[in-house]
Amino acid sequence: MIFHSLDFVVFFLVMVALYWGLPHRWQNVLLLGGSYLFYGWVHPWFLWLIFATTFIDYWSARGMDVWPRRRKAFLWLSIVTNFGLLGFFKYFNFFVDNVAGLLALAGWQIPRPMLDVLLPVGISFYTFQSMSYTIDVYRGHAKARTSFLDMATFVAFFPHLVAGPIMRATNLLPQVEGERRFSPSAARDATLLVAWGFFKKLVIADNVGTIANKVFALKAPEFYVLWAGVFAFCIQIYADFSAYTDIARGVAKWFGFDLIKNFEHPYLATGPTDFWRRWNISLSTWFRDYVFLPVAYTLSDRIESDRVFFLDATTWAYVGGMLVTMLTAGLWHGASWNFVIWGTYHGVLLGLARIAGAVGRRRRRRRRWLTPFQVAGMFLLTNLGWLFFRETELAALVRDLTLSPFQTTVLGRQTGVYLFLLAALYSVPLWIQSVWAELGGVDLVGAMLHDEAAPDFRRVAVQACLSGLLFAGLLVLHSTASLDFIYFRF
Repeated sequence: MIFHSLDFVVFFLVMVALYWGLPHRWQNVLLLGGSYLFYGWVHPWFLWLIFATTFIDYWSARGMDVWPRRRKAFLWLSIVTNFGLLGFFKYFNFFVDNVAGLLALAGWQIPRPMLDVLLPVGISFYTFQSMSYTIDVYRGHAKARTSFLDMATFVAFFPHLVAGPIMRATNLLPQVEGERRFSPSAARDATLLVAWGFFKKLVIADNVGTIANKVFALKAPEFYVLWAGVFAFCIQIYADFSAYTDIARGVAKWFGFDLIKNFEHPYLATGPTDFWRRWNISLSTWFRDYVFLPVAYTLSDRIESDRVFFLDATTWAYVGGMLVTMLTAGLWHGASWNFVIWGTYHGVLLGLARIAGAVGRRRRRRRRWLTPFQVAGMFLLTNLGWLFFRETELAALVRDLTLSPFQTTVLGRQTGVYLFLLAALYSVPLWIQSVWAELGGVDLVGAMLHDEAAPDFRRVAVQACLSGLLFAGLLVLHSTASLDFIYFRF
C-alpha cells in the first residue's frame, strides 16, 4: 500500500477511528494487524519475511537474557539470519550475474539459474531496525522484551516501515509500550507535516522526476542536457525521500508516536561530514554506531605507529573505517556497481575532508564569508555523486564523465538551460524552507508555532492556512505522472 493512493486514505481513516477508542494493549494489536495489512496489501507473501525477522530477533534477545554466557552466539544468530535473508533477496541476482560474467571471460559458459528473486519492499529498512534491537540488547543499551506483541509492533509499525526513518529500539519501543493519548495540537502538527510531504512528493518530486527520467532514458544526452537531468534528479531524490519521511512522521503523530527527523536541509551542507549529518540521518547514525565505530576502533588498535605519513593513527583509522562504512552503505542501497562507486566516492570525500582537517587544524579559523562558497562546492560534489547513483550502466557513466561542455549543439545548450530552469522553478519551495530555517527563522514545517506563549487560535489559524495552501497547490500543480517513492526499491 502506498501513501498517495485512495486505498491508504480509507485505511488510515478507519485505523484512526478505531484506534482511539481502544485500550492500550488493543491499540497495539490493531497497529500490528494494520501494519501487516499495509505491508502485505500487494504481495502477501512478503509477510513471512518480516515475521521471520521479528521472530528470530525476539528470541535472540530473549536468549541473551536467559543465557548470558551465550550472548555472543545469540547475537551472531541474529546477524547471520538477518543478513542471510537480506543478502539472498537483495544480492542473489547481482552475485549470479557477476560470477557468470567472470566465468565467461575465462571461456566458461554456464547456464544462469532459472530463478529471478523479487526484492521485498523495505527489507533493508526493517532488517536494520530489528537488528539494532538485538545489538543494543547485546551491548546492554536496551533490555530484552518479554512481549512478542510489542516487539512485532516495533518492527512492523506501518508509517515508516517501507522507507524509514530507521527507528532504534531505545527510542520507539518505549513509545510502543507506553500509554498514548490523543492530542489536538499533535494532530494539527501531523496534518501540516502530511500536507507538506504530499506537496513535496506530488508537486516537486514527481514533476522534476519526469525531467530526470526522460534525460536518463536518452541514449546519448549532450553535456548540458545530462547535467540538467542530474540536477533534476538531485531535487527529486531529496523531495521524494524527505516527503516520505514527513508523511510517515505525520501519520505516526496521529497515532501518538514521534519519529525522528530524517533530513536537516542537506543541500546547505558546507562539507562531506556536514552533508551526512543532514542526509538520511537515521541511516547515517546506524552505520556510524554499528559499522564505522567498530571498524575504526579495530583499525586504531592494529596501527602500530603513532604517526604514519605525518598523520596520527586516529586519522588513518577514521579514513579506513569511513571507506569501509560508505562502501557498505553503497551496497545497502542496491546490488549494482554504480552504488559501489557512489559509496566509495563519498567515503573518499569524507576521508579527504578528515585529512584536510587534521593537516590544517592549527591554522583553521572560522571564516563566515566562505560559507556560501563551501555550500556551493559541496552541492556540486553532491550532484556528481548523484550521477553515480542514478546512472546504472557503467559504459554510460564513463561516457557521461567524458562529455565536454564545448562540444555541444545550440539546441543541446538551449534544451539543457530550459530543463535546468524548469527543475529549479519546481524546487523553489524547498530552497525557501531550507534557507529560512538555516538563517534562524522558524521552520515552516518541522518546528512551526511551538511557542507556548502564542495564543492557540493564532497557531491553529496559521497551520490551517498553510495546510490549505499546500493542498490547493497539490490540486493545481500536481504531476500528471505518478511515480513510486524512490526508496521503495531499497
